Amino acid sequence: MSLIGAHVSVAGGLDQALKRGEALSCEAIQIFTKNQLQWKTAPLPLHVCERFYRACRESSVEAVVAHASYLINIAAPDAIWDRSVEALREELERCEQLGIDGLVLHPGSHRGGGPTRGIGRASEALRRVLNATEGQRTRVLLETMSGQGDGLGRTLDELAQILDGCDGDRRIGLCLDTCHLFAAGYELRTVASYERFVDAVEEKVGIDRIGCWHLNDSKEPRGSGKDRHGSLGEGELGLTPFSCIVNDSAWERIPCLLETPKEDDGDRRNLSLLRKMRGR
Repeated sequence: MSLIGAHVSVAGGLDQALKRGEALSCEAIQIFTKNQLQWKTAPLPLHVCERFYRACRESSVEAVVAHASYLINIAAPDAIWDRSVEALREELERCEQLGIDGLVLHPGSHRGGGPTRGIGRASEALRRVLNATEGQRTRVLLETMSGQGDGLGRTLDELAQILDGCDGDRRIGLCLDTCHLFAAGYELRTVASYERFVDAVEEKVGIDRIGCWHLNDSKEPRGSGKDRHGSLGEGELGLTPFSCIVNDSAWERIPCLLETPKEDDGDRRNLSLLRKMRGR
């Protein structure tokens, strides 16, 4: 059975995220371990890690996924690349300290350098970070993207090339985002099209590479390239793909996390829908 949950705030301390997850009856949560719009942050004090460990042990939340800073661009053709490599290493270190198994990362933008060069830069960045954090367990989960602008990760083929450039390292996986996939052109709205997509995932990267899902409807039509998340069933995707995902044995114990609008108690409503689809 998949683990249903949402992205939750860490306001007031990392351990408070577990309480927010519990209040929503989440089985999994996603958090930022630092300010996602700042490059630097203070190291994690031991007492903060201990509080987080204790909260995890005592919580009904079964899995925690982290999301990396939006500033990181491992495909950049300029000096931002060096800064991104170091920032990603620091984020992995924080996840390791907190016992978090997966860190979601945007594959980055080639900024006019072209996809081929961007893919090479991304692979090299990941190899450097993996070497620098050898022996750690946290996986980098490259997120599927909508294809907006010069961003990488619009297709499974692009992501597979980045994985290949990391020499098959098992600490690199993927996060599948329904809105992004649909905006990038993947059809998911019927059972048959969903099954074809899962077959493509198995063929190009392998089911075992998938570390989590982001469950979001899309406010824009298929192939738009626009990243605009909507509440489940209130966009172009409808409810079928979400029912398929949460009931698919391929995603046993895999976090399926909402990044839908939070207005009007959105998380609670969307989580209730997912539980009804799954039957519990």
